Amino acid sequence: MSEEQLTLERKAIAREYRALLKNSKRNATDADKILIRKAFDLAVEAHQNMRRKSGEAYIFHPIAVARIVSEEIGLGTTSIVCALLHDVVEDTEINLDDIESLFGPRVRLIIDGLTKIKGAHFLENASMQAENFRKMLLTLSDDVRVILIKLADRLHNMRTLGSMRNDKQQKIASETLYLYAPLSHRLGLYNIKSELEDLCLKYKEPEVYSEIETALAKSKAVRTRFINQFTVPVQRALKIADFEFEIKSRTKSIYSIYNKMLTKNIPLEEIYDVFAIRIILNSKQEDEKSDCWKAYSIVTDYYKPNPDRLRDWISTPKSNGYESLHTTVMSPSGKWVEVQIRTKRMDEIAEMGYAAHWKYKESASEHALDEWITRIRETLQNPDPSALEFIDDFKLNLFSKEIFVFTPKGELKNLPQSATALDFAFEIHTQVGAQCIGAKVNHKLVPLSSQLNSGDQVEILTSSKQKPKEDWLRFVVTAKAKSNIKALLKEERRKIAIDGQEILGRKLRNLKINSNDANIKKIHSFFKLTSPHELYYKVGTEQIDLSKLSNLKKEKGQLKYRSARKKKASSIKDIVKSIDTKNTNLVIGDSMESLDYKIASCCNPIPGDNIFGFVTVSDGIKIHRQNCPNAITLMSNYAYRIIKAKWTNAEVISFLAAIKIIGIDQVGLVNDVTKVISSEYNVNMRSISFDTDDGIFEGTIKVYVNDTTHLTELMRKLSAIDGVTKVSRIKGEQLESTVNVAN
Repeated sequence: MSEEQLTLERKAIAREYRALLKNSKRNATDADKILIRKAFDLAVEAHQNMRRKSGEAYIFHPIAVARIVSEEIGLGTTSIVCALLHDVVEDTEINLDDIESLFGPRVRLIIDGLTKIKGAHFLENASMQAENFRKMLLTLSDDVRVILIKLADRLHNMRTLGSMRNDKQQKIASETLYLYAPLSHRLGLYNIKSELEDLCLKYKEPEVYSEIETALAKSKAVRTRFINQFTVPVQRALKIADFEFEIKSRTKSIYSIYNKMLTKNIPLEEIYDVFAIRIILNSKQEDEKSDCWKAYSIVTDYYKPNPDRLRDWISTPKSNGYESLHTTVMSPSGKWVEVQIRTKRMDEIAEMGYAAHWKYKESASEHALDEWITRIRETLQNPDPSALEFIDDFKLNLFSKEIFVFTPKGELKNLPQSATALDFAFEIHTQVGAQCIGAKVNHKLVPLSSQLNSGDQVEILTSSKQKPKEDWLRFVVTAKAKSNIKALLKEERRKIAIDGQEILGRKLRNLKINSNDANIKKIHSFFKLTSPHELYYKVGTEQIDLSKLSNLKKEKGQLKYRSARKKKASSIKDIVKSIDTKNTNLVIGDSMESLDYKIASCCNPIPGDNIFGFVTVSDGIKIHRQNCPNAITLMSNYAYRIIKAKWTNAEVISFLAAIKIIGIDQVGLVNDVTKVISSEYNVNMRSISFDTDDGIFEGTIKVYVNDTTHLTELMRKLSAIDGVTKVSRIKGEQLESTVNVAN
């Protein structure tokens, strides 16, 4: 860079730093400002020779993260310092001891939680990403600011993702959707959650994102006119009632709209809650509840409410502290409109999440935060779980809707939707869960697997003779129940294995075989088991016939059995190299070779789809669509096994695709559909099924096509049939059941 460019860059850095200070000055003391300056100077020096992929100086990133932490989450000096320093230990020579000596033990703890694991050795099937997620979440239970700063870091990385390669974009976007967006939701950071999801969609489904964004931009003027007309009478009535208030409108995020289109299988035009009206009251804390209900009464005086769409999160706030009153009312033009009523305090907590709870020390959100952190600690009690299991269990309840149930004494407990009586038992206490034999729901006896509903009163029945069972894991849904059951089963297996070890020892002494490590290894190989622990457990449960050991050759107490060795690939590259090449219409890997592959049945990609390869443990390379239902999990947890893949025009092969047809039932329709398919060159039909209900038909057709162009043309011709109202491609998870993609 020239001297002039360097001067301009230094000025830009100084500008960003001043902007950071301007926001933090509101509550900062002179000592705080000195500390922030000290952290800034250290970060500038540590990152002075580093640049981002975009070419800009690296220091812009920690300053941007610190600004998000301060301005968008509302955290204070300690968090700003940690945000400025969040990458110095990971990327420079500065270590945690240096951080502690300069800024103290609390900053060290947070920086340690934000630092990725380096130089560690993991098992063959372990995931570096999952281990880092796990480390971060373990630190979360010590200081919630770890996760808040990490979310700010991830948000800035997503905002600047355009400078990365496409495969990196896919990996980072998948990680974000897999864990960071659910975490921001769970912490009540709705603005950050929405922006993260929208940015993920922008890179994972750019065409869909652009289409929805354009449609929203075109309809903005119409929405604004409608909102103004709708709010006029409500504003007038609120003023007459002497309320201090503000009315805002909130447009649904692009990702939320996309998700609703997918789950409801409807076009954008049919989504009635694209926007919501928000009434924010300036009320004293003791008057909040009554004021919100008065405002609700005013709204429903003018517009008829839908009784099934009333949501009262003021009387019973969500577990992430969210408080609001939601109702859906009918407008004069015949459109349903969602109206959210809340106070200024509630709105701040809704916008800034748990960070705002420090401002309102007596609020329900502080209690909810403490409860949630306690729950995290309980989940972490499971000793040494695998990282992937840990993340899956933890993630289970991040996005789940909630129900409220009562103990026999009337104490309120909130659980995720679909929670069972057994989940409730573990929510009460681990020992209660372990000895649970049944439950009484509303005084009626029910089995452990019974799903609970909001308002149920639950009494747990226990027995000291009860022991946890493996099949309990099939129906519990809370992370706490799952982790505790796994820990209890593991302890039970350990006890059985100890008994099995003693039984095996006695048998070996009778056969005059030494009980050393070499012989034990040969015995578990002989029985085709993976470890001595599994051997002892199966001996303890009498699943192994030990009399077969007498057939093994031995010499002076040592066994002479030699197991057949399998050649083990040392890396993903070795696995790829070991796969036989084959002339295909697809090329794989950085060198774009023609390798043998299989089409993943979870998404059934066809030529023209954006795809990637995944190196499985035992089934070669599988090809997935980039929007495969399993893509997010694969890319976030197994990025090291993802390889590039691209379709070529080497040869014409038929691929299975499924089409859904909806329309008005009429005579000869099925005949018209089959005629179109049979007249289309090179299309073979595998199956066709139709169902009709009150004059509406819905059909599923599975056909073999060459590529997306071929499929699109077929769908266009089907759309032209008289009576057909909608033709769509069925997603992979509906076409075939989801398979275990990691193997």
